[in-house]
Amino acid sequence: MSEITDRPLTSDELYALPDTDSREELVAGAIVREPPAGFGHGTVEVRIAFLLEEWVRARGLGRVVTEAGFVLARDPDTVRSPDVAFVAAERVEEGTAHGPYFEGAPDLAVEILSPSNTEHEMAAKAREYLAAGTRLVWVVDPDGEEITVYRAGAPPHRLGRRDMLDGGDVLPGFAALAARILR
Repeated sequence: MSEITDRPLTSDELYALPDTDSREELVAGAIVREPPAGFGHGTVEVRIAFLLEEWVRARGLGRVVTEAGFVLARDPDTVRSPDVAFVAAERVEEGTAHGPYFEGAPDLAVEILSPSNTEHEMAAKAREYLAAGTRLVWVVDPDGEEITVYRAGAPPHRLGRRDMLDGGDVLPGFAALAARILR
């Protein structure tokens, strides 16, 4: 597909779009573009992915991915790609059998604030993940040196550098000092 139409796009049409220099997600059938992430953003993303992958792999808990697409809604389609995500082992196969993107929400979604994001936008995105079935969302603000934790049915909880970030019932036993991510 070489041009964007005035009708809502599907997840398959999003996948078929030519590569661009921006990150693209689909929200209710409309393309949302963001500039490429900065170097500091990428550094924080790798720290989080490394900590999670090490924990998850050692325990056979599931799959950790970066910037992978998740179909959160259909007709019109919404495809989000969190910076880092975790999907529990029992859900991996069922969600990957239907197309290029994971069919359903991740169990954990991690978003890292960039200069192009506002705190309000990220809070709305966290609520969108939770409404789609994500059980835990971490919004990391490297410049503000805090992590906001979202769980369904609970108010957001902010952590500073000296606080422990935990995996709750999504990643039981996982804990890391927030400073390990925010440094």
